[in-house]
Amino acid sequence: MRKIEYRQAIREAMNEEMRKDPLLYLMAYDIGPYGGEFRTSTGMWQEFGERRVQDSPISEQAEVGIAIGAATTGCKAIVEIPFMDFMPMCMDQVVNQAAKFHYMFKQNVPIVIRTAMGGYMRVAEHHSQCWENWFVHVPGLKVVIPSTGYDAKGLLKTAINDPDPVIFIEHKYMYPMKFEVPEEEYTIPFGVAEIKKEGKDVTVIATSYMVHKALGVAQKLEKEGISVEVIDPRTLVPLDEEKILDSVKKTSKVVIVHEAVVRGGWGGEMAAIIADKAFSYLDQPIKRVGAKAAPIPFAPELEDFILPQEADIENAIRQIV
Repeated sequence: MRKIEYRQAIREAMNEEMRKDPLLYLMAYDIGPYGGEFRTSTGMWQEFGERRVQDSPISEQAEVGIAIGAATTGCKAIVEIPFMDFMPMCMDQVVNQAAKFHYMFKQNVPIVIRTAMGGYMRVAEHHSQCWENWFVHVPGLKVVIPSTGYDAKGLLKTAINDPDPVIFIEHKYMYPMKFEVPEEEYTIPFGVAEIKKEGKDVTVIATSYMVHKALGVAQKLEKEGISVEVIDPRTLVPLDEEKILDSVKKTSKVVIVHEAVVRGGWGGEMAAIIADKAFSYLDQPIKRVGAKAAPIPFAPELEDFILPQEADIENAIRQIV
């Protein structure tokens, strides 16, 4: 199978769906001739024109507000907020408008807000944060967080055709990474986790770029006879609780890994679900691995200290196995 970059998989999904639906459009700043902050829209302005690939002012409020209005009149919108750090600028539109329209007015809001999270890029505190749990907390939003190019393309096509608002979270460190992605048409349904590696001694539940770090640790420990099962939820809302709990029941030990700060992170919700529904199967306490509670520093040594590393995942596994 061919291998393409993560960003190309995203671009292919948008191109294919925009060719099918003339009412679907893309809006963001720097997406026109420039091709987007991370080159995810290269060539789209040339193919679809400026009416469907719209360079917006640097105003997250305007982008999302326009998309919501257009979505209520029959259009479908993809909005790109290049850095998740600036999602607070449009939180009122996302949380108090898009997420509530279906409940208040029986009005669907088919918009996809694509945004990039994460560190390891040496771009400091205003361009490195992970805030997925903010949106998991909001009823009415679906939250997607793919870890491979295959997942990104299949899930983005599903998101574009979903009648509800979707927060689609990419990781900027993965944009140049290459993955196997088929050329034929496919989609991936929401709410279906994937076992990235099977194991029997401990379950590691990881998201986004952390999936790759977890797999690296799993391969290392395999040589020592420790069998690690790595599960990627792929979508946090809806969540595939059944597959995750089945793995927990099998291994009786759990490590939850995300890049966001541990305190108040998505791992706490996952740990609560496991404690509520599979507590009697656990042989050891649930371990969480994530960033330390500090802004992301610019200095490489300090960023590496704050963000979770493979050694942190390995240490957590060794503590309970």
